[in-house]
Amino acid sequence: MSDAIAALDLTHFALYAASLLATGALAGFVAGLLGVGGGIVIVPVLFYVFTLLGLDEDVKMHVAVGTSLSTIIATSAMSVRAHYRKGAVDVAMLKRWFVATVAGVVLGTVLASHVKGPTLTAVFGTVALIVSFHMAFSRPTWRIADAPPKGIGEQAIAAMIGMVSAMMGIGGGTLSVPTLTLFNYPIHRAVGTAAAIGFIIGVPGTIGFVIGGLGEPDLPPFSLGYVSLVGLALILPTSMAMAPWGARAAHALPTRKLKLAFAAFLFVTGLRMLASVFS
Repeated sequence: MSDAIAALDLTHFALYAASLLATGALAGFVAGLLGVGGGIVIVPVLFYVFTLLGLDEDVKMHVAVGTSLSTIIATSAMSVRAHYRKGAVDVAMLKRWFVATVAGVVLGTVLASHVKGPTLTAVFGTVALIVSFHMAFSRPTWRIADAPPKGIGEQAIAAMIGMVSAMMGIGGGTLSVPTLTLFNYPIHRAVGTAAAIGFIIGVPGTIGFVIGGLGEPDLPPFSLGYVSLVGLALILPTSMAMAPWGARAAHALPTRKLKLAFAAFLFVTGLRMLASVFS
């Protein structure tokens, strides 16, 4: 355990806890507001919180990713339930994607457990830049094909989404929704199906990060492997509480401008993360 974390007194721990509560609230609100997964907010915020606390460079990104994945299990389960009731979950596609997605997640967690923290940071930073450009410049009319591919092409897409999502600590929505819509997939069905993909990613991803971090020194207090139990306990309820407020705000605020602002946030975050790797 690092000196900074080991030396936490009650005041510092209270600040740590408050930061985690705020992280969950922000992630939930943004998820409801813009329809993005909370992990795309949780991971960079935790990364900066752990940086301020002086958490060791080799584990802070792993803990941010592992903790984010653990929150996705509950949030995606609740989300997919609501979408399923509205008939917006493609069960047939989930059955076809399941094995390849889980295989991708397993590969992603194994890779994440064996690479250094800066490498994981570089992966998140790079994909964050790509997502920011997509949010800023994509158009609803953009298409790669008139329908999603079948066979090995479909399996490759599912495995890649699982692998990258696991390494980034995000659910399926950030990558699978834009991917499916590029193949002329209805947006509401894409969002509902992506919620289920998030659950498929969250369960094995969390297990993998728990196992991968067992016995690792320099972890924050009350961690199970690379999953911060304090983070899970504080982020999850505030995230779930704020998501409906974000959804309500989406109907009252200029969503396009908000997406551009969030794209700018991701762009700056991605650049800063990459800069921290090479500095």
